[in-house]
Amino acid sequence: MKSSDEHLRPSPQAPLPGARRTLILLLVVGLFDYIDRYVLAGLVPLIRAEFFSGHHAQSGFVQTLVDWIGRFLGHNPENSAIALLSLAFMISYALFSTIFGFFKSRRWLILAIGVAVWSLASGASGLALTFQMLIIARCFVGIGEAAYGPLAPAVISDLYPVERRGSVMSWFYMAIPVGSALGFAFGGLVAVTLGWGWRWAFFMLVPPGLLLALICLLMKDPRVGQADGVEDGHKHRGSFNDYLIALKTPSYLLDTLGMAAMTFAIGGMAFWTPSYIYEYRHAGDLGYVNLMFGGITVLAGLSGTLTGGIVGDRLRARFSGSYFLVSGAAMLMALPAWIAMLNTPFPYAWWLLFVAMFCLFFNTGPSNTILANVTHPSIRASAFALNILVIHALGDLISPFVIGAIADVSNMNTAFMTVSVMMAVGGVLWLSGARYLDKDTAGAANQLSR
Repeated sequence: MKSSDEHLRPSPQAPLPGARRTLILLLVVGLFDYIDRYVLAGLVPLIRAEFFSGHHAQSGFVQTLVDWIGRFLGHNPENSAIALLSLAFMISYALFSTIFGFFKSRRWLILAIGVAVWSLASGASGLALTFQMLIIARCFVGIGEAAYGPLAPAVISDLYPVERRGSVMSWFYMAIPVGSALGFAFGGLVAVTLGWGWRWAFFMLVPPGLLLALICLLMKDPRVGQADGVEDGHKHRGSFNDYLIALKTPSYLLDTLGMAAMTFAIGGMAFWTPSYIYEYRHAGDLGYVNLMFGGITVLAGLSGTLTGGIVGDRLRARFSGSYFLVSGAAMLMALPAWIAMLNTPFPYAWWLLFVAMFCLFFNTGPSNTILANVTHPSIRASAFALNILVIHALGDLISPFVIGAIADVSNMNTAFMTVSVMMAVGGVLWLSGARYLDKDTAGAANQLSR
């Protein structure tokens, strides 16, 4: 077997042609990805009122599942049932991501199809006449977004050198807080402030999504591995072994587990916090709560995400494990702020929520940069796909349901303490990965020859 060193050339020190255009487009696409995903969270009370009112009975599989949850909890399973919407999305998103991660050619075509599918599925969410139909629509939103999750960061990594990726990934993943916040605020604006109802919040997402899908069709694929000095990265045929290579890399494994803990925490927060503040803490009407939560998510997410990437890049020369160190430290700093928020009256609690979210988003750029830097370019999309599967399977696929179930038998404050536990776990995992990062980054180019 030939060593992969024979297929290396000096890696570029500057972004490759078309890098900025690609980054901007994928950032905009990502904004609508997260708007489509989180507009639902801002509409939970309205959807609950329509589908779980006393006169509105469920049918078929959904009713059987709701009855089973009720018997298991020995209590009204309404919150747990609502969380099935998030569960359906996350299962389809995580599973299909592992399929799309194998694509190394025609990636823009796959991305365009994915954007079109999730946009049309969002429209279908507004057409749902039953809770079961809404669950099916959310599954298709997940399938569409599964194309974007692993392919977009792989495309960006093929255009930017290692030295720039921390900052670039922070700009790219800025779509998470901004898009999520816009989803919360947009849902409240359309459904409550304008009084159009929750269905129109979904309908209005279709036209811009289809326009972005068309623009994606006009883009040209970069060559796999060109920013890493790998000449023939596109020739590697994906297989299950790609996942094993990634999992055998200590930095990749610890980073993925740390991201899973963070995803559990932030996924549960994103799904339940607006409803918690509105229904449990009585801090204002739904439109006001969504607007405030959305605004805090934007400010904390933007500042935290961008700062984390910049700090990680600047500390890289002094600390070889800088991306792990900044991620772990910020995660542990989020813990006391979150606990204090749960026990502080509003409006003061808004400030503590900002601090907690700032610290949580601080790791976004560094943690994803770790994934890109410690995997061979030929398996990078597969590595991102596996990461998506693991962090969502162990994270926000289950956290909304777990929090809802605990709230059904206790209260939301107690339920939210599970978020605190996972913050601590994530921080420790990230700090423990710092010692492996330098070696794993240097060895990424030779992973396929081992």
